Amino acid sequence: MGKNKTEILEQPESFLNRELSWLEFNRRVLQQARNPKLPLLERVKFLAIFASNLDEFFMIRVAGLRQQAAAGIRKKDPSGKTPAEQLEEISRRCHQMMEEHARTMRQVFAELRENGLILFRREELTSKQKTALRAYFESEIFPVLTPISLTGLNPPPLLEGLQLFAAIVLEPQEDTEEVSILAVPVPDSFKRFPAIPSSGQTVLIPLEDLILEYAAMLCPNRTIRSTACFRITRDADVPIQEDEAGDLLETMEEAVRERLRRAAVRLQISSNPAPELLEWLRKHLNLKSEDIYETDALLGARSLWEIAERPGYERLKLADWPPQPPADLPEREDLWETLRDRDVLLVHPYESFDPVVRLLKEAAEDPQVLAIKQTLYRTSGDSPIIRALEEAAQNGKEVTVLVELKARFDEERNIQWARRLEDAGCTVIYGVMGLKTHAKALLIVRREEGRIRRYVHLSTGNYNDKTARIYSDIGLMSADSELTRDTASFFNLLTGLSESVGWSKLVIAPTAMRRRLLELIEREIQVSSPDRPGLIMAKLNALEDKQMCQALYRASQAGVKVRLNIRGICCLRPGVKGLSENIEVVSIVDRFLEHARILYFGNGGHPEVYLASADWMGRNLDRRLELLFPIADAGHKKRLIQMLELYLQDNCQSWQLLPDGTYKLKESKGKPVRAQQVLYEQAVEAARRGRRSQSRFRPIKQD
Repeated sequence: MGKNKTEILEQPESFLNRELSWLEFNRRVLQQARNPKLPLLERVKFLAIFASNLDEFFMIRVAGLRQQAAAGIRKKDPSGKTPAEQLEEISRRCHQMMEEHARTMRQVFAELRENGLILFRREELTSKQKTALRAYFESEIFPVLTPISLTGLNPPPLLEGLQLFAAIVLEPQEDTEEVSILAVPVPDSFKRFPAIPSSGQTVLIPLEDLILEYAAMLCPNRTIRSTACFRITRDADVPIQEDEAGDLLETMEEAVRERLRRAAVRLQISSNPAPELLEWLRKHLNLKSEDIYETDALLGARSLWEIAERPGYERLKLADWPPQPPADLPEREDLWETLRDRDVLLVHPYESFDPVVRLLKEAAEDPQVLAIKQTLYRTSGDSPIIRALEEAAQNGKEVTVLVELKARFDEERNIQWARRLEDAGCTVIYGVMGLKTHAKALLIVRREEGRIRRYVHLSTGNYNDKTARIYSDIGLMSADSELTRDTASFFNLLTGLSESVGWSKLVIAPTAMRRRLLELIEREIQVSSPDRPGLIMAKLNALEDKQMCQALYRASQAGVKVRLNIRGICCLRPGVKGLSENIEVVSIVDRFLEHARILYFGNGGHPEVYLASADWMGRNLDRRLELLFPIADAGHKKRLIQMLELYLQDNCQSWQLLPDGTYKLKESKGKPVRAQQVLYEQAVEAARRGRRSQSRFRPIKQD
């Protein structure tokens, strides 16, 4: 007897595992490195991204599962897997993927060699090169190195996570039968790939190869048995007891230091290492065989960015797509007057992030601006945003900044920014108790003609001028009275523990966003009919929340067409008869990281479009402060709808999610459509039209 619609919504077979879905995303990243249509240094870039992604996955996701398994937790996830079962499958897939990564690296560097960019390994060095490099090693590198004895110290030394080590195994001395093992941290103060003198070509060599080539200098009068390289990945998911933290700033600093001492979750090591080295590391790190990854390829491949961005090889890179001036905001127009007249939509990185920086700089310098309030989750190393906020405070503005200290892997940078902003006279809030503030919001209060007017910038992405050139995000500038009033209430909620009521346009997580999204999906079900089916389109980074998946399943069962563009994790199974045959899921992996969240609901012919800082994940909807905001301007709504449709039409960089959880490259039928390229060409054309219209002479007319 078949299951009814309600039963099928609960069965584990209806959901994909979150962790395995993420690994499928990283496999798509790796496929970009394998793509022969891409220039070689772009493929090197994707090799680096794959490695960096996997580092973070082990530090957070695998570490969390290991903690659960060690505690004996056998609770199953929505897909029906226990933590131990997930770890077993993760290990199997990761071993396969890292082998594929190593093969791809060898293939790409073989092709680079044919193009005059050569990565030597130590066994390829000629006698002449060895002689020349020895002088460089002795004068520059050798004085910085610190060999650490692993077998001669008790307790053993702390080996830092993600640090690359060159290991030297020494033959036993006469009075003992045990080998000695040295670990040499490969210093980060040098380039990872120094150049070897060579005529007509660029020849690079990994720094660790140089260290191992001249290892005898580090242990004179000893016989070297073998050498290798290794790298440890440690648990980085440090819990923060905020209710017990008297000083959150100091607590976060301690949490960053605590990562150094956390348990190891992965060991990467050169192929065929000395048994003594491997056994010592395995025991010392308390790892199982499935946690150890041997490879004959480079370790720490995230540093391949150094090669990918190497100057002088532009022919091996994609042509640059410089951000365009937004046609919606001509540079010559008065910013405040423009925003009083209309909302401005900014689509990055096709359009420049400069208007956001300009908004803050003008606010900092404008004597009529009274106050600035902003959330900061992640920002750049030399941030013009920070400088503008400092200037505003020094100019006497009331500047309030929420710096989210709990933004993972940006804690140290955010601690530094928090202190700098405080020193400049800003009021700094270190987040909200028990929640991460992931919302992206900027509020400016200005006195105009005897009245107070507020301006806002709301965004799907961070206030980071660097990532705004490589992340696809959307921002909205507005002076809309309801939107600005809501944003002011949101900041009061952040800084004053107030309970705001009567929101007009903003929807806040964790208090109301889940409920509102479910209402919008349910409304689409109610207005849908066989002759006029409802339509939901959504562009998200991740869809993991079980309740949201079930709501979309119910919509599909009711005949609503659900078209999803999910970059990464997707726990929903599309195309399953009786469950999700009306759901389509695609994923775009291209030169820019897709990061914007755009939502469309057909609403019986009266479509609504929203932007959000939140993905449809439990953490975003229940444990973070997030914002969902509507797009009111008809032209902006049309533009965003066209973007959603364009992404779904992509047949060059689009992957289709199959019911079994795997992805296949979307078949290229008819005219090739590459969404990111089309969006950039549209931005170029719009900027060209904007420049042409500004260059026309306009007569001054008397009012």
